[in-house]
Amino acid sequence: MSQFVGQTRLAYSRTWHTVNLSNDSRPLGRLATAIAIALMGKHKPIYDPSTDCGDYVVVVGCHDLKVTGKKLAQKKYYSHTTRPGSLKSITMERMMGKWGGGEVLRRAVRGMLPKNRLRDDRMARLKCFEGQAHPYKQNIVRLGGSSVAQLPEVKAAFAQETVQAQ
Repeated sequence: MSQFVGQTRLAYSRTWHTVNLSNDSRPLGRLATAIAIALMGKHKPIYDPSTDCGDYVVVVGCHDLKVTGKKLAQKKYYSHTTRPGSLKSITMERMMGKWGGGEVLRRAVRGMLPKNRLRDDRMARLKCFEGQAHPYKQNIVRLGGSSVAQLPEVKAAFAQETVQAQ
């Protein structure tokens, strides 16, 4: 038997997931974990760490990002240009005011992805928007709200098989 069974275009097809932060009560860390799993493709049975089989994730309402405790005032993000004395720090509150909640979420997800050559490609599939409108109008599935059996193409295939069986 061939060792490439299951590695078809359909198996590697990318699903579009959406997350609406206005309705989601999860804090930043738990949300970033769920997004990182979808970007890596760990929720799929064909997952392999060396291949990029993840999905797209569209996040809307990033201005409603929730954090616990005093993280807004106390958490700091650092950047350094490797020049002496160039260490810069910014609090989460100032970063959300300057670049929006999407940048905070992007940094949290980036830290949860493996540090390898696939990280930039996976991060490119994360789309963050401050408002509710976005240009991606494909068949979008709510992240964490459905299983593979609930996907429209899987439902159609099951329906077709039951009709043929009868």
